Amino acid sequence: MQQNRYDINQLIAHRAPMALLSRLVEYDKQQAIGEVTLNAQSTFMTEQGVASYVGIEYIAQAIAALAGANALDAGQEVDIGFLLGTRKYQAQCAHFQAGKTLRIHVTQVHQDESGLALFDGQILCGGDTVAAAQIKVFQPKDATQFISASDM
Repeated sequence: MQQNRYDINQLIAHRAPMALLSRLVEYDKQQAIGEVTLNAQSTFMTEQGVASYVGIEYIAQAIAALAGANALDAGQEVDIGFLLGTRKYQAQCAHFQAGKTLRIHVTQVHQDESGLALFDGQILCGGDTVAAAQIKVFQPKDATQFISASDM
């Protein structure tokens, strides 16, 4: 994998407060490692921490960052994608704690010509896997046209 050279805001369509991924660390065509640094100001932070089900969105944003980095590397614009669902999300804790950095590993398992893709995602904290899931995503070839067509 190569080291990331892009700012996270160049890679994902999300903006504060919903830009949850802190950075993309490294990536290649089919896999990436992102990080989320949790602190008292983190979105969804409570006294107990961030509920572990938010990990699904952490994984989805790491997938988005991977797609964004690959698009920029190819001289293309970063486009939006859609989180379709998850299978087998398993968290080893109820909350992610403030003061921790989570490493999000995503690997593309399958992608078809329509833009539908399946990824394996893992969230690690201190080297231990604290959550994992398979995530289905969709990135249409022309997101604007896709959204316009769905309005009809």
